[in-house]
Amino acid sequence: MPICVKSEIGKLKKVMLHRPGKELEHLVPGELERLLFDDIPYLKTAQGEHDIFARILKENGSQVVYMEDMMADVLRQSGDIRENFIRQFISEAGNTAQKFRNQLFGFLMDIPDEKELVLKTMSGVSMYEIKSETHSPLVDLVKSDSRFIMDPIPNLYFTRDPFACIGTGVSLNCMYSRTRRRETIYGQYILEHHPDYRGQTPFYYKREYPFSIEGGDILNLGSKVLAVGISQRTTPEAIELLAQNLFEDSSCEVETILALDIPSIRAFMHLDTVCTQVDYDKFTIHPGILGNLRIYEIRRGDQKGRLAVRELDRPLPAVLADYLGTDKVTMIRCGGKDRVASEREQWNDGSNTLCIEPGKVVVYDRNYITNEMLRDKGIEVLEMPSSELSRGRGGPRCMSMPLERG
Repeated sequence: MPICVKSEIGKLKKVMLHRPGKELEHLVPGELERLLFDDIPYLKTAQGEHDIFARILKENGSQVVYMEDMMADVLRQSGDIRENFIRQFISEAGNTAQKFRNQLFGFLMDIPDEKELVLKTMSGVSMYEIKSETHSPLVDLVKSDSRFIMDPIPNLYFTRDPFACIGTGVSLNCMYSRTRRRETIYGQYILEHHPDYRGQTPFYYKREYPFSIEGGDILNLGSKVLAVGISQRTTPEAIELLAQNLFEDSSCEVETILALDIPSIRAFMHLDTVCTQVDYDKFTIHPGILGNLRIYEIRRGDQKGRLAVRELDRPLPAVLADYLGTDKVTMIRCGGKDRVASEREQWNDGSNTLCIEPGKVVVYDRNYITNEMLRDKGIEVLEMPSSELSRGRGGPRCMSMPLERG
């Protein structure tokens, strides 16, 4: 089956990445907050770090595919798909893009190579690139030619968020920020038109739904248990919709959803920034979420379309042990007992590990305290450089979209 992800720790067989591109060079200080960045990564070094990440995955038996390559394969199939993609992309690119939609359409249609076209939609289009075809005299006098009429999409290298694989299906997400909503167009076209996936992938959530949900909040604890964070970027309304769709699909194995209500702040933007599974009975955890964490169990109700929800009045380790069917779980504290180290390493995604098989994880090298604690607990730690990639506020799990696990 094309999509098969029923755990967080099964052998990672196939994974989708996006190699950072010129979209990072189109970040400027005045737009950082709107584009969800705190700093501007140096592209050359970021690409080198990302290449090492991909190499680690390949050396450990994972097939690595790239979003930009898969999307180019889709566009090569027919002129209609190519044209529909361009029109949809412009229509969702905001008011300025709409003002110049005819010029943008002609500009993008004239790009002959499909991969070059995909990369251009990712990196953005500035006014000077199409100025000869526009007539906007007041705007031209007031605004710089370097302004973007179609924004870059710099968060794309965090491929985890636009859609989430659940069992043999996907949640094609409605992203929290307008800045990231076009990211899911690539997922839509790949899943609907790529020969490896078209007609074979059930959708448990759709990008046009009104409530935001992102892949960093979705953890497959097993074939029957899903954990979803209620966070800055995932709403309880979205989780209810996802649960109803999962339970209505007779082929879906999920029986229980654990909704974890974490603080709605940027530092904890997704569940996987504060908690990830690294082995059958081991998790990384940021201790800052444990004190006031509320956990809810969601199951099928006694009538079709109804949900049965109850709050679980037990600590997270006990809940996880219960639903994983083990005596206990070990919570490995990000940064250890030192509060300063804990907050620093969580900010640099010390809890955002990518498990590639039970007890083996890819991590950022900068989080040396957490990494040593993982080793002390018997976890094999594969470190990757992280001086530039980490500026985007996401770690190895954020940068990976598992498509198939063993």
